[in-house]
Amino acid sequence: MSNAPILDRQALIDAVAEARGRGEKIILTNGCFDLVHVGHVRYLEGAKAIGGFVVTGINSDRQVLHLKGDGRPFMPENERAEIIASLRSVDAVTVFDEPTVVELIRAIRPDFHAKGTDYTTDSVPEREIVRECGGEVAIVGDPKDHSSTELIAGIGSRT
Repeated sequence: MSNAPILDRQALIDAVAEARGRGEKIILTNGCFDLVHVGHVRYLEGAKAIGGFVVTGINSDRQVLHLKGDGRPFMPENERAEIIASLRSVDAVTVFDEPTVVELIRAIRPDFHAKGTDYTTDSVPEREIVRECGGEVAIVGDPKDHSSTELIAGIGSRT
């Protein structure tokens, strides 16, 4: 089995159109994925369980630094994208440099925007944009008790 492609915005739009042409639903996931852990895997598997073509948007290095602070990201965006692309539950990966996933939602108009269990359908910041684009929010994955930030802090405390 080969890795999912890592695509720029236009190539992603084209891949989404091809998937829709095959009758597939489009499921958007997103995150920093700074140090991949089992919570990420379960989140992406939960998105795939909806049934469709899973696109994972990965925050760029610049945006991770802005969101998480100094010393982050722990791994560069191209490596984070490659790791996520290797997971069987992911069909396409893209790196986005905007502060939020809103422009990516507008570009691919997902049928589902899958978010982790640290959200509710009413607390997802992009919920209105998703609805405007004809999609719905889906909460997937296991309870949020894994965190890259906590994992990195734990590693630091052991050295």
